[in-house]
Amino acid sequence: MATRTEFGCTECGFSSGRWTGFCPQCKAAGTVQRRSAASPDGSVPRAITEVAPVATTARLSTISEVDRVLGGGFVPGGVVLLGGEPGVGKSTLLLQVGAAIAHTGGRALIVTAEESVDQVRLRAERIGAVAPSLSVLAEADVDRIVAVAEDLQPDLVVIDSIQTVATRDVEGSAGGVAQVRESGNRLVAMAKRLGCATILVGHVTKEGAIAGPRVLEHTVDVVAYLEGDDGRGLRFLRGLKNRFGPVHQLGFFEMTEAGMLEVPDPTQVLLSGWSGDLPGSVVFPALEGRRPVLVEVQALVAGATTTPARRSAKGFEVTRLHQLLAVLDRHLGCGLASHDVYVSVVGGIRVREPAIDLAVAVAVVSSLLGRPVNGTAAWGEVGLTGELRAVGQSAWRREEAARLGFTSIVAPGADATHIGEALARIGLAMERTVRSA
Repeated sequence: MATRTEFGCTECGFSSGRWTGFCPQCKAAGTVQRRSAASPDGSVPRAITEVAPVATTARLSTISEVDRVLGGGFVPGGVVLLGGEPGVGKSTLLLQVGAAIAHTGGRALIVTAEESVDQVRLRAERIGAVAPSLSVLAEADVDRIVAVAEDLQPDLVVIDSIQTVATRDVEGSAGGVAQVRESGNRLVAMAKRLGCATILVGHVTKEGAIAGPRVLEHTVDVVAYLEGDDGRGLRFLRGLKNRFGPVHQLGFFEMTEAGMLEVPDPTQVLLSGWSGDLPGSVVFPALEGRRPVLVEVQALVAGATTTPARRSAKGFEVTRLHQLLAVLDRHLGCGLASHDVYVSVVGGIRVREPAIDLAVAVAVVSSLLGRPVNGTAAWGEVGLTGELRAVGQSAWRREEAARLGFTSIVAPGADATHIGEALARIGLAMERTVRSA
């Protein structure tokens, strides 16, 4: 097999035949380095009809909320990259996952490079995760980990964490770009060879992304993040990539002394203590994957004390907030340029879908006018010309709102095609509404 010289980005994995000062794909500077690559011999294309179908393998079922995010459970040989901030509960959740497999007759191996086996035992006793077929290994050498896994033949391997293990064949300390890339590749190869589901725990940067080379996210089969609201002890497991099922599914947990407890009805928890008769509050039926969840959207509009006025968004993109405020000023004459505007999605959930636009607009105008909307649920995308655009799965959103007793609903449809019409329907009509030609 011949070798060739190529240049690759250590961040995203982009490769090229020539060197450049920055990566054309991820735009990072100084990350393109020379490397040798093997040129395969004798590889020929095959008609897909000539490829034998792969037999369907039963998934490993553990915790129902985890199974929901993964699309039905762990796939043997599949690799999951789990990110999350320190202290959010990654190690606790994965210890429970390993115990769940052990309690059903499987074998699980927890590899910790950050704690001792005694510390893991103490946590396992506290959360009830002690089982004979759940093994713990305190080891930071990747090759030693692979050897132990080959001998034990577990159904699940947890590496906690990928930034703290290393191989002697690569220069540099654990956590470096080269070490993370090579360690990840060897562990992925181990998972495919042994057919064991593998979870790689990843530390996150201050920007919220998993530390290390982005090529690791492309190599694994599933990328998930564990997020949390410390005020309520809620934790959200969100899937961002899944080769074996749907993405953007969300699993809900409550962090307690006994470990992670599943939350089967998150709407009841997220709306606990909610009062619908206050200005600036509206309910939004968010859709996380195939799961509708009702969350409260709050807004506070106050006279500006600085120039320019302040804009703050929690759980919602601040750039989207700027756009909505411009639409409200242009088409409804709200005069928000002289007001500070604060928007928050209560409960710690971060909403990424544009369907939240109308709920944010309703909350802002409600706070501006000092008029409550009396338990209204709202959803819909708002265009730059003030038009309301339909969003997906409105029937599911309406059904979830009705289940919780909401009868006042404002959404795109025959009765409301413009944001001014939608606001007027719930008593938030402005004195001036400008309709674009």
